[in-house]
Amino acid sequence: MLPARPFGGGGGEGRVRRRPPKDPCFHGGGRGTMGLLGMVGDSFGCSATGERLVSAARDGDVQEARALLEVNPRLARYSTFGIRNSPLHYSAAKGHHEIVSLLIESGVDINLRNCRGQTALMQACLYGHWKVVQILVLFKANIHKKDCFSGATAIHFAALKGHTRCIRLLVADYVPSLPEFWTVMHAKSTDETNKEAFDTVALRRLINSKSDGGITPLHLAALHGHAESVQLLLDLGASVSEVTINDGSTIDLIGSGSTPLHYAACGGSTVCCQLLVAAGANIGAQNTNRLTPLMVARSWHKNSVEGILSKQPEGRIRILPSSYLSLPLMSIVKIAREYGWRKTSVSSTCHDPCVICLEMECTVSAEGCGHEFCTKCALYLCSTTNSSTSIRGVPGSISCPLCRHTIVSFIRLASTTPIKELPWTSKSLALCAAGASTGSKYAGSSAITGSKYTGSLHRRSDMRGLRSSSVHLGCSSFRTISSGKLSSIKLNCTGAEETMPCLVNCFRPDLQRSSSYRERIRKYSQFS
Repeated sequence: MLPARPFGGGGGEGRVRRRPPKDPCFHGGGRGTMGLLGMVGDSFGCSATGERLVSAARDGDVQEARALLEVNPRLARYSTFGIRNSPLHYSAAKGHHEIVSLLIESGVDINLRNCRGQTALMQACLYGHWKVVQILVLFKANIHKKDCFSGATAIHFAALKGHTRCIRLLVADYVPSLPEFWTVMHAKSTDETNKEAFDTVALRRLINSKSDGGITPLHLAALHGHAESVQLLLDLGASVSEVTINDGSTIDLIGSGSTPLHYAACGGSTVCCQLLVAAGANIGAQNTNRLTPLMVARSWHKNSVEGILSKQPEGRIRILPSSYLSLPLMSIVKIAREYGWRKTSVSSTCHDPCVICLEMECTVSAEGCGHEFCTKCALYLCSTTNSSTSIRGVPGSISCPLCRHTIVSFIRLASTTPIKELPWTSKSLALCAAGASTGSKYAGSSAITGSKYTGSLHRRSDMRGLRSSSVHLGCSSFRTISSGKLSSIKLNCTGAEETMPCLVNCFRPDLQRSSSYRERIRKYSQFS
């Protein structure tokens, strides 16, 4: 028997009582009817091609996904009926980072939620796809959003499964490329200049964010024995004194008021217990059940940690910094966002391509040694290379692959030019002109295009500050797609064991097809 987990991570131990907010599509009068029609328009209006995009996103078929999005960019926001998983969710959960990037550039809402309130970033962190997390972070996905069932953020999901590399990428905007970072975070420096170098409060608030029951990412990593994640979280300012609370949302078998050390004792990880004790965790702390970490370990028959929890060490034990701490990551992420990172070929005026990939031109240089790299290779180095853990080196710095000199930050080359704004306003969700044809039986009626049930699809873009654009369901491309010959398709809901039939049969012979129907079918058949 295992302790109750705070939220769904498999195993069925968690006891979540909170229900997700009611969907207005299924609750409440007229607004519910309009919402239901909006969902039907989203799920039925382009079901045949929408399911093809879902299959391509799930299977990693980049060519198929690109072909479908070039013909109809609005398919990027298609979601399966009931499950409400979008192609972005499927591709993120499967680790297809190229399709994720393609969907984002096609205008999909990067913070789109499924029926569980989970974003694509949460799915990528849950399954440990760091390349997908990197793409989503570069496009400024919201890392503070919480799912509806447990109130967990993306960092909670990454800590739950021990995906330390994903945690490193999630805090890229909060860990500055400064050699004084370790001193400010751990040495309790009194230098006001160092304290003002970056916002330590925001970083600590992010790392110590709580889900339902007061669970922090450190609780989850300690419970499941992910020592590398525990070490990185401690380096980033995770508190060892945060306690769980009894808010009625979960049943905590360890007991409310438990510290991360209680959870580590329950999990039985000796390394996690050693790290927490070395970080200053109190081995005599009691939860609401008056249990110390040692008592918790004995009650769960974790005899291997009794020696660590029996006696508080005298003084603080010095531990080396985490090898997953990456100081240059913030600098290269800022450069990549402003100047791009995916130039595919070396220009004719460039004589020195990147020495790592030998394909792209150099755009950044390492501060210190001065060696030049392309932005993509520099991103890869910061995301994958273990940082220096020696006492003499700068904690969090990475080694240059050419001279082994420590790198704390990257600098943009003077020849690097900013990228142009992505043409999302014109390309993404640029649907056909609204309104049915004159001879249509339903033109102007309230059944489809009438004002009574006319809905709109809104596209939000937080990172570009663009205005929301609405597309009426009276658009000719929404009127009909004949899929009567298609059988029902069963799609696995990401994160669920059961399958749900996807409703794709929406044949309406009495509706007039759009003028471009045959042309679109001909184009689709070329890629089938």
